[in-house]
Parts: sequence; structure tokens; C-alpha cells
Amino acid sequence: MRELTAQDWADAEVVWDYHQLHHELVPCSAALVLGGNDIGVASFAAELYHRSVFPVMVISGGKAPGTEKLFPRGEAEHFREVALDCGVPGEVILLEPNARNTGENIILSREVFAAAGIQPTSLLLVAMPYMERRAYATCRRQWPEVDPRCASAPVTLREYVKTIGPAAEVVDMMIGDMERVMRYPDLGFAIAQDVPEPALEAYSRLVERGFTSRMLKA
Repeated sequence: MRELTAQDWADAEVVWDYHQLHHELVPCSAALVLGGNDIGVASFAAELYHRSVFPVMVISGGKAPGTEKLFPRGEAEHFREVALDCGVPGEVILLEPNARNTGENIILSREVFAAAGIQPTSLLLVAMPYMERRAYATCRRQWPEVDPRCASAPVTLREYVKTIGPAAEVVDMMIGDMERVMRYPDLGFAIAQDVPEPALEAYSRLVERGFTSRMLKA
């Protein structure tokens, strides 16, 4: 597996920080727990539930090509098991087991809330650290009536890599997410986000150095 240089780490940390919105953690009427390859999202959501940040959650995620080996019964099912093991009551967990991308996470979870008679006005998006900005931008476009906030486990990039690694794969994922943050508004999938010059320069250097496996196909 490719080793990161000192410059790679420096640029990756700039991109890592860009992806996180640093929203103040305030009580919300519900949470949407976004699936992915990081099962730690589920345990962090459980922690926030026990801190009374929200009273009910939808856990969203189906069988995605990148995670099916990790979670053969679907992301939502496996995340739910972790939340239950962390002491979250089953009656406050709703499942959305079909989403294959972030847009579907939002759209299908909105339907799950509605079917349960829940109409959140404020929504906490619990996601992987490098997914915060894209989740927020997607929610603002696909569910404009709700006020979204984002939360992820409070870890540094190097701490995160130790738990989920390898580092090069994490950087590839971050680059793929940043490309989507920049391109998806033109496709109608998300609202536009400002990209500061230092973040764009760090992104461009990492692309030039080949961290491109998760980028969109031409």
C-alpha cells in the first residue's frame, strides 16, 4: 500500500479540515445516520443519543458495492446492531435499508420519517468526518424545508487512519468527496459550497500525485 509523504499528509489535513463544518452541537428534533464503510458512525450516533442531542434517528444505507463485503446485510442493518449494542432503545431507531448514495440517504430517509408521522424541523446528520460537507450540501438541496446540522467523531486525520486506514485509501475517499462537493451543484444534487484557495490547492496537488481512485468517471 502506498505510503504518504510529509507533503501528502499536510495537504490531506487541509482537505480533511475543509470537509468538516464544525457546527455547534445543539439539540435537534431528529438525526439521520449516514451509512458508509465506517461502523464508528453508529457508535458515535449512539453517544449523541445518550447525550440527549436528538430523540429519534433514521439509520440509512443499503448494500453498496464498496461496503457489501463489510456489511453483507446492508449498512443500515449493521449500524443498527451497533446502536443497539450501545444501549439505544430499538423503538427510537428507524431503518432506511435501500440507499446507495448520499442523495438517496436524504430522499429515502425523508420518506421513512414521513411514514412514521415524524416531520423534523431540525436534523442532525451524523456522518464520517470527511463526509460532513457533502452531506450538508446534499440535504440543503434535497430537503430544503429542514434545518440540517452535521456531526462526526471528533478525531484528527491521523487518529482516524489508525482506526479505519490505510491512509492512502482514506485520502482517495476524501478527494472523491471533495470532487463531488464541487461538481454536484451543477448536476442539481447539492447546493454550492465555497472552496478556499488553500483547500483547492491541496486538493489539486493530491490529484496530481495520484489519489484519484474514488473520483468520478469521465
